[in-house]
Amino acid sequence: MIQKKRLIIAMTGATGAVYGVRMLQILQAQEQWETHLVISDAGVVNLKHEMDMKRAELFKLADVTHGINDIAASISSGGFKTEGMIIAPCSMKTLAAVAHGFGDNLISRSADVALKERRRLVVMPRETPLNLVHIRNMASVTEMGGIIFPPMPAFYSKTDSLKAMVNETVGRVLDMFGVDVEGLYTPWEGL
Repeated sequence: MIQKKRLIIAMTGATGAVYGVRMLQILQAQEQWETHLVISDAGVVNLKHEMDMKRAELFKLADVTHGINDIAASISSGGFKTEGMIIAPCSMKTLAAVAHGFGDNLISRSADVALKERRRLVVMPRETPLNLVHIRNMASVTEMGGIIFPPMPAFYSKTDSLKAMVNETVGRVLDMFGVDVEGLYTPWEGL
């Protein structure tokens, strides 16, 4: 039996629940990947508001789900091997917790584990405009090896479709982990 690659997907209460949902949908269709989902309470509220989706529907998209306060979960340990973690979307509260090593819930603890184990951590912060604390927290996470990937659409594809914009961002993030993203977006190849 081939060991599946594990990827943690975390969702917070920031706007942009569609990014986490779309990632789970793509990964669910790929047999070689095992997803571990954790969502904050505010993330559940936002999921319902933005996508009219309930927690139970979201959980069906993941291979394994974890409670936000389950600090004893497998993903809270560096001994549990993963390819890394994506926080999509990431609130400024969670960004601050990650930037300062404040592992008060399973999202910030798992991000801390990814950083300390030198695994890939991609943070998709959703806030605008940014204040100086936000920028400093992003710099701190970057200095620790994390990748800050604000979900900003690329306009060179000339799309007016929200779905295409989400796919482009999600495809680029998942590509960082070696996920097969063929057909999600067209990489820029020059003029």
